[in-house]
Amino acid sequence: MNLAEIFVVAYQSVKSNRLRAGLTILGVVVGIFSIILIMTIITMLQKSIESGFSSLNKNTFQIQKWEAMQMGPHQHKNRKDITIDDFYRLKDMLTQAQYIGAEQWQFGKLVKYGNKETNPNIQFAGVSLGAMKTNDFNVAFGRDFIESDVTYSRNVCLLGQEVSDKLFTGIDPVGQTVIADGYPLTVLGLLEKQPQMFGQSRDNYIVMPITTFQNQYGKYSRSVNITVMTRTKEDYDKVIEAATGYMRIIRKNQPGEDNDFFIFSNESMISQVNDITSGIKIGALAVSIIALLAAGVGIMNIMLVSVTERTKEIGIRKAVGAKRSHILMQFLFEAVLLCFFGGIIGIVLGVGLGNLVGGLINAQTAIPYDWIMIGISICVFVGLLFGTYPAYKAANLDPIEALRYE
Repeated sequence: MNLAEIFVVAYQSVKSNRLRAGLTILGVVVGIFSIILIMTIITMLQKSIESGFSSLNKNTFQIQKWEAMQMGPHQHKNRKDITIDDFYRLKDMLTQAQYIGAEQWQFGKLVKYGNKETNPNIQFAGVSLGAMKTNDFNVAFGRDFIESDVTYSRNVCLLGQEVSDKLFTGIDPVGQTVIADGYPLTVLGLLEKQPQMFGQSRDNYIVMPITTFQNQYGKYSRSVNITVMTRTKEDYDKVIEAATGYMRIIRKNQPGEDNDFFIFSNESMISQVNDITSGIKIGALAVSIIALLAAGVGIMNIMLVSVTERTKEIGIRKAVGAKRSHILMQFLFEAVLLCFFGGIIGIVLGVGLGNLVGGLINAQTAIPYDWIMIGISICVFVGLLFGTYPAYKAANLDPIEALRYE
């Protein structure tokens, strides 16, 4: 017999005992389903988060007071704000960078135009000209900020698409005056749409010169974020290293002390997300392996019962020339097939339900191909591991004793 014939015989044996096979693979289905479900949801979340981390342009990093993602209380409660003066000093020192920008933010604000107003959830950004480049704030129509807008603290702004749609339906917003948190600003232009995150718009913001922002909210009212863009990808790490050194000098960090500021990029944000989800992945994998081991024990028991029931069949096959290796391979194939079928069902259910659950939070559709391959590999391994003893027992039956078996 060749492998194809052995496979066909094994498949027919599994097919002829559908109820027993179905109950046997149920444990495998549960084990694979659980890990694929969790990995699908995590993959969808990661894709959505990665696509949303476009607030910084390419080859760009940001220096700010606090870590971008806080999993608990601040570890350095007494850390001082980064000031606009710190920004100007770094801008003079960090000549290696292509653009250096400063930005400050206020959240939960309201914007009015005539008798229309937004919800009180608008984000206000005060930016330097460099921050327009590093944040990839591009003007769709109208004009961008110019140096004199910042120098003379002009009362001008650029609108996000969502703010414009809310206030200026059928009206050209350029040249109009809006009331931003009680402060009149002339609209210079409309910003390009930002990519969504979890299906939610990220265009509910307005941008004004940072000096105008500070006139309204105070020069030292909030810590400044400093954004830096390098000239090329190759000098990215060197510029980060230089910026770190200069900031330590500016902030008077002593040798051996931790930085009293945080540097992050799109890559570091994604790395933080991966660190958070890695523990979940390990836990899901551990639970799934335990479930698969339990299922493997069930498969071994069923295969031993099958060997006992088919003792006479094994004897007849040996009498007509079947070798031990043929019998061994047949029963191993049966065990692997049971695990494989269970794995496929678990994968289909896990991916389907995972995308359904992820869709409820507007996460991007995803299929965790790497974990699907891992799941299939685990299924094959479990089939081989727990099918070996029953297959060995079947292959070593004495043909004469097997023929006598009733």
